[in-house]
Amino acid sequence: MSVQRACQQLVDEFRSRPTLRAGSLITTVFGDAIAPRGGTVWLGSLIRVMADFGINERLVRTSVFRLARNGWLQSRQAGRRSYYSLTDEGRERFELATHRIYGAPVDRWDGDWYLLLLSGLDTADKDNVRKECGWLGFGTLSANVLAHPTPDLGDLDVTLRRLGVEDAVVVLSGQTIRGDRAMRGLARSSWNLDDIDRRYEDFVQRFRPVYKALSGRSRPTPAQAFAIRTLLIQEYRKVLLRDPWLPAELLPAGWHGSSAYQLCRNLYRDVHEQADEWLDEAMETADGPLPPPSPAFRQRFGGL
Repeated sequence: MSVQRACQQLVDEFRSRPTLRAGSLITTVFGDAIAPRGGTVWLGSLIRVMADFGINERLVRTSVFRLARNGWLQSRQAGRRSYYSLTDEGRERFELATHRIYGAPVDRWDGDWYLLLLSGLDTADKDNVRKECGWLGFGTLSANVLAHPTPDLGDLDVTLRRLGVEDAVVVLSGQTIRGDRAMRGLARSSWNLDDIDRRYEDFVQRFRPVYKALSGRSRPTPAQAFAIRTLLIQEYRKVLLRDPWLPAELLPAGWHGSSAYQLCRNLYRDVHEQADEWLDEAMETADGPLPPPSPAFRQRFGGL
């Protein structure tokens, strides 16, 4: 299969879905492509690149308006043009997600567990902490206890401060003494690992043909490379942000998350430079083309 055909199949599959998640895809474009290159873009540029995914101007405008209303984006007028950038809250949330999406899976575990005790919170705050810490990989052991074996404590501190509960949540750590087999069963039930594993397997089956096509002589155009990169991260993050990133000792046999990470990393490395060529051509700020990617961009997936 040629790269062009493989890319077209990806785009056609996305466009054929009963409901186009325009807001979700625009979020991916901002987080993956725009945030590391200054974080601001002309709305007309966004409309242009989203058209290739079957998302029309009206849907782009509606989705961007909703993202702004929900506190992710802010707009600025310059003449008749509208420019959108991340809010401080939006940038903070993107940075938290970036750590997970482009980071490496856990490769070592010392047997420690971290527990969050929520008994000092009211019902609304408990719900918010469960939701936000769920994105950090914490599982619910009981109504008042969340747990994770290898959390990013920096991201946890940022999240608890943003929610205004840093002084009301007790954070404990403890060592596993016995019950390794029971612990694996607890992990499987607390984090719904079977469903996550199936999603990873589907991801691998969808993108492996694209990677194989790139191993041949043909290369994608910059626009095709951007489409591949965008849909790659769109589909990977949908699974990855459900994944608690547990150590191998707690994962079921044949876990597809490892192969999904390797595939995403290798495919991203193959297409990111050509995709940036399309960004140089297609996207504008009030000062001209997007600025070059930040140094942190080069550290994605362990180094590009």
